[in-house]
Amino acid sequence: MSSPPKYVLQGSFDVPSEQWAAAKEEIRRVLIEKARNRAMIPYSELVGLVKSVRFNAYDQRLFAILGQISVEEHEEGRPMLAVLVVHKTGDMQPGQGFFELAESLGRDTSDVLKTWISEVQRVYQHWNKPTTAHP
Repeated sequence: MSSPPKYVLQGSFDVPSEQWAAAKEEIRRVLIEKARNRAMIPYSELVGLVKSVRFNAYDQRLFAILGQISVEEHEEGRPMLAVLVVHKTGDMQPGQGFFELAESLGRDTSDVLKTWISEVQRVYQHWNKPTTAHP
């Protein structure tokens, strides 16, 4: 296991830490709701739901905050919530940064499709347990 990509560890960039924390919590709640509904969300739709910080769908800060959420979830023994954030068209999967982070957290990424499907299933299963408390 290697350390997460550097951009994940860069803090809150140009955003005040309180705003960053609020955006992180907004995103986390959206992703938990998607997990409970066994759904995914495109990057472009997610950014429209975040009120604390203005992101665009290709914003390096968005990728970093998603990575930070996934690292925090991993450290708590939970699957990587950011797996549910996907491209709207094309492969309709998470971006390459997700797979780089997954590998750094010990996931086998030799088959990205298998990695993606497995992590999605883990997220859905975790957040649909009857005993999983609300965030």
